[in-house]
Amino acid sequence: MSVAACLLLYSFAVVVLGPGLLTRLTRTGVAPRLGVTVWLVAIGSVVASWAVAAGFLAGELVRDWTQPGDTVVSACFAMLQQSALGRYGVLVQIGLLVLAAMAAAAVGRLAWRLARSLLRARACTHEHARMARLAGRHVAGLEAVVLDAPERAAYCVAGRPHTIVVTSAALDALDEPHLDAVLCHERAHLAGRHHLILAVVRGLAAILPRVELFTTGAAEVARLLEMCADDAAARTHGSRTLLGALLAMSDAAPILRGALGATGVGVLARAQRLAAPPGPAGRMRARLLLTALSALLVVGPLVTVLLTAAGFAMCDPLGG
Repeated sequence: MSVAACLLLYSFAVVVLGPGLLTRLTRTGVAPRLGVTVWLVAIGSVVASWAVAAGFLAGELVRDWTQPGDTVVSACFAMLQQSALGRYGVLVQIGLLVLAAMAAAAVGRLAWRLARSLLRARACTHEHARMARLAGRHVAGLEAVVLDAPERAAYCVAGRPHTIVVTSAALDALDEPHLDAVLCHERAHLAGRHHLILAVVRGLAAILPRVELFTTGAAEVARLLEMCADDAAARTHGSRTLLGALLAMSDAAPILRGALGATGVGVLARAQRLAAPPGPAGRMRARLLLTALSALLVVGPLVTVLLTAAGFAMCDPLGG
């Protein structure tokens, strides 16, 4: 029981304190790849803690169901056992079974909603990619599908195959170096499988919208992934060229949800970042802080399990 309690306390602390702390550390995008990592580690550690805590609780339930002990937890389980067997009356027995069924149904519903969200996102992006290839035209030497539209837009959509879409208005607004930088940005999204990362974090935010760690994390991860793609394009074509492309596309039309575009998220912050990049000292400090925090979030649940398994029952209500 102490392992489960400690894991739940750990997850509660991360859920409450994590959003504010992580947002402050990753707001400037000094090290966007590490920023994405620390958000994903925080979210993953909370979900994993919940799952492992549920496993330990189930194990305790099975053990105390067959071999009752002398602890408070064992006494509670013994009372539940007697209630389930009808010792306290049929109404209590039925109520307990209904509560158990409702809890199982709630967990199953959350899992189903997450799976359905991921499948819907996949189907939507694949269909959009297919329709873009059918409706668009191919231009010699251009690694993208061109859609005739008055709005300036450039984005990539996961599919079979993945598709980069550029509107005719965007082609008119961008010269060749700027267009190459935008296309490099989109290729970086596809090469990094950023669509898969966003699908998962957005799915968690959709099924648990009251958990700020998930909702804020989804928005921050989307912004940081755009910065990761910016860095990939800037390394090849230069920061100034990419900045010029962003400015040329600054009033671009909104893009499809699930697609990833150069002007999809946080354009102003990204432009400021490209115009005034942080110095080496700032980058090093940010990397050290984010790396240390990621390591702490990774080892936190593991250390909790190991210490309590070794006898350091920090969260046991009876101290042992």
